[in-house]
Amino acid sequence: MFKNKLISIIIPVYNQAEEIQATLASVLSQTYKKHEVIIVNDGSTDSTAVALENLKRKFWDKKIRCKIIQQNNQGANAARNRGAAEARGEYIIFWDADIVAAPAMLEKIHKPLQDNPNVSYAYSSFVYGSPPHLLNNIPFILKAPYLNRCGGKKFKLWPFDADKLKQMPYIHTTSLIRREHAGRWDAEIKRLQDWDLWLTLLKQGHIGVWVPEYLFTVNTQHGTMSHWLPRWAYKFMPWLKEVKKYKEAVEVIKRKHELNF
Repeated sequence: MFKNKLISIIIPVYNQAEEIQATLASVLSQTYKKHEVIIVNDGSTDSTAVALENLKRKFWDKKIRCKIIQQNNQGANAARNRGAAEARGEYIIFWDADIVAAPAMLEKIHKPLQDNPNVSYAYSSFVYGSPPHLLNNIPFILKAPYLNRCGGKKFKLWPFDADKLKQMPYIHTTSLIRREHAGRWDAEIKRLQDWDLWLTLLKQGHIGVWVPEYLFTVNTQHGTMSHWLPRWAYKFMPWLKEVKKYKEAVEVIKRKHELNF
């Protein structure tokens, strides 16, 4: 019987006083109880700091270590690095402030790492956007056949494929990583930050494993750090500001990692 290992949940947050409440509620609901929470408030100018202090008491009541770090605005990657420096767990998950997870998420993405010592991280499929009134019932959203009725965009991923990873950013930031393989996020990269991380790990010989379930949803109710456009927009609407920024970001990643496609 394997002994459960400590998971460090690192949450960078910037002006997300509304979203963080649903996010932390889903952290509190996790069936995998051996975890700590490190929240890095990256210079928020709204009521995020107050919301975090109020929410922290809920973790204390359940005897879960919850540390809140306040810093000047430096960007999501700098916030992730700051949180990782404070982590004590053997596994780390960079849990974005707009992620609302199924109660069994940590349990399900922890198991393949426990069972397969040769893989460095575990990732799952997910849903982008869900009706606000359903955010308090994530198991309902993520469970078939309701998934097709709830709205949002389903991202059904696939088993780890190094060649595909070199061609497209398909693995979400919110994945569980062995601490010794987590490395540092490049603070100079402003977009496609997760793709940059997974490509860096690939260069180091680290691979991932896919958990074939929808385990979280990206809360798009208030506008967040995460962005998504339908695939056709990138091909047929090149004049869109978001499309231009995306293509520029792809070129930055291609140059850094010497990708040719």
